[in-house]
Amino acid sequence: MRRLVMWDIDYTLLRGGGVAAKAWKAAFTEVTGVAWRDTPIFGGRTDTDICIEVFATHGVTDCTPERFFARYVEVVHEIKHEFTAQGMLMPGVREVLTRLGDDPHVVQTLVTGNVPEVAAIKVAAFGLEGSFDAEVGGYGTDDSLRATLVRRSLERARAKYGEEFRPVVIGDTVHDVTAALANDAVAIAVATGATPAADLAAAGAHVVLTDLSDPEAAVKALTG
Repeated sequence: MRRLVMWDIDYTLLRGGGVAAKAWKAAFTEVTGVAWRDTPIFGGRTDTDICIEVFATHGVTDCTPERFFARYVEVVHEIKHEFTAQGMLMPGVREVLTRLGDDPHVVQTLVTGNVPEVAAIKVAAFGLEGSFDAEVGGYGTDDSLRATLVRRSLERARAKYGEEFRPVVIGDTVHDVTAALANDAVAIAVATGATPAADLAAAGAHVVLTDLSDPEAAVKALTG
């Protein structure tokens, strides 16, 4: 049985340098006419979930997430050059992706809280787009719950390839770990974001890595 390795993006593959948050605030103010006054916690959450909270916090009742996301994606496109200037690729990522890409027993995709278009822009900014089968990913527009994103990705992979997969989720937050466990997936955590390694282990991660700077250990964790 092949493995479907589902990669989180932010603080797992790369740091966006606050570019998406900048676009989020600009698009929200433009679309709703309401001044931004309260920034939510973004880490590990889906864009749909965050959107619901932001609308409620700012008292917005006459705008839909779909309308907001359309403008948000346009703003990210307009400032996408800032990702490489403000952000960075996480250590070891490129080599790990290459090694897994050479393994016929692995299919790599994205399971991320980002909307699909922004996910594509982020990975393309660092030249990673060829590493993933984005068609079978799970995205922030699929559902507000991260666990559902994992399930949708697995369903899409089964439908496209006509086979069963062993799902593996890799991310930097407790949300990534719990979403993996809810789908009987292997949960690999990297302590490259704001969540301490001890908290990732306590959440039930099967393996916790400091980062991906040891490609041998990372590949072993993802395929072993």
